[in-house]
Amino acid sequence: MPREKVKFALRMAPETQQLVKEMCPRDNCQTQNEFIEKAIRFYAGYISGEEAVEFLPAALVTALQGSIQSSESRTARLLFKLAVEMDMMMNLMAVQMDVPAETLEKLRAQCVRNVKATNGSISYKAAQERQSGGQV
Repeated sequence: MPREKVKFALRMAPETQQLVKEMCPRDNCQTQNEFIEKAIRFYAGYISGEEAVEFLPAALVTALQGSIQSSESRTARLLFKLAVEMDMMMNLMAVQMDVPAETLEKLRAQCVRNVKATNGSISYKAAQERQSGGQV
């Protein structure tokens, strides 16, 4: 059962009507009414800003999703490699150094403060300067 439709008068410039006639087949619309209804829904969505993805061309959405997925995958691989290297370094250091648990906890707290203060931009040089200054 088709949805009930409302009939009303519509006035438009002849150029606009010609545009509707030309674009109707390109959008695979069977009638000018279908094209105009889709155009109104599109514009209403555009104005409201809701569900903006529906109004982006499919190729653009696909390209953006692919780019984001590729970036996420690359970042995940790099983080995994970094974690492996850090684990290797920590194990080597643990074998060579006998650091009391209390000192490790103080160091962890200081490192958390350092990372927060530098927004994650840490360097060996800065750590060396802190250590030579007697900070833990």
